[in-house]
Amino acid sequence: MTLRRTACAALLAGATLLVTGAAHSTEIFDEDEVALILSHGPWPVKTDPDPSNRMSGKPAAIAYGKILFESNDLSIDRQRSCATCHQEALGFGDGIARGFGIARVDRNTPPLYNMRLNRWFGWDGKSDNLWAQSIAPILDARELGMTPEILKARLVETPNLADGYRDVFGAPLATHDAETAMVNVAKALAAFQETIVSGKSSFDRFRDALAAEDKAGIDAYPDPAKRGLKLFVGKGRCDLCHFGANFTNGEFHDIGMPHFPAPGRVDKGRYGGIRHLRQSKFNLLGPFNDDGLRATAGFTRHVRLTPKNWGEFRVPSLRNAALTAPYMHDGSKDTLADVVNHYSEIPEERLHQDGEKLLRPLHLSDAEKADLVAFLRTL
Repeated sequence: MTLRRTACAALLAGATLLVTGAAHSTEIFDEDEVALILSHGPWPVKTDPDPSNRMSGKPAAIAYGKILFESNDLSIDRQRSCATCHQEALGFGDGIARGFGIARVDRNTPPLYNMRLNRWFGWDGKSDNLWAQSIAPILDARELGMTPEILKARLVETPNLADGYRDVFGAPLATHDAETAMVNVAKALAAFQETIVSGKSSFDRFRDALAAEDKAGIDAYPDPAKRGLKLFVGKGRCDLCHFGANFTNGEFHDIGMPHFPAPGRVDKGRYGGIRHLRQSKFNLLGPFNDDGLRATAGFTRHVRLTPKNWGEFRVPSLRNAALTAPYMHDGSKDTLADVVNHYSEIPEERLHQDGEKLLRPLHLSDAEKADLVAFLRTL
């Protein structure tokens, strides 16, 4: 039995007896499967403030960050804001295949739920902290199209933003250079984004009922979702990458998706992300980290660039998956059924020699596919 499975051993005896002694719909899980199910919680996960961001967890910074997030003044043409592409009704995504700000980008807009739990940010992990990731769309000519100098000038000429900056950071904008002002804005944005946390789902209630030996709660979870969950932790091996309470390992894998967003243009994925991360002055090893000890910079310090990083993209959380279509780094899968079909008949020829060794076609039946989708919709 693996370490992950034994981690929940204290809960297993009673929970397994309850599952096997309950209605027919709950008899499908064995002891190991119960352990894996329990390992996907509890939810929500408790977090501490981000030591790299002195604004993390501070109510005034969170409130100011929300104002910034919703302000069109952060875009060069004042026609869009962060909230334009990160809409709450769409899981803090935008519902289109590839994001569109000033121009179209090459990747799907990632949802913002539960970002505080990430180690790496962006599909390629080019940022190792949330405030650095918040800088990226501000400076990208295709997204908000700003420069540090224009951003500072825009803040100065916008009274509520200038006043909010002074109140949160304890000094007027005029006392800070443009780059420092931009980083401070990003840290307020990050403080707000940390508060975007998904609520308890139908799966969470089932998982908690299982842990508490609550037969009524177990029986309330739909049978198709139970069968899909069994596939998820069993035959499908989905939780080898989508594990833990946030349903992701937070790392990068090649899953056989094309990485040519347009003829003659390649998306390097994690390979490009690591190169950018190493060169960025905004990483956790750089001068803008508020944690003088650099306690959270270990992964950045030791990250290595290898040929296998080509075509790798970050494993997304599956929470609120039903809200965040379309899917994959390029938004090429319109529905959860399309995603399941991809893994069922994964194109092995696209898995380069240095790529994943675990992924092979699952050859799921139509009924199995439907059950797996039913489970994903409960997250």
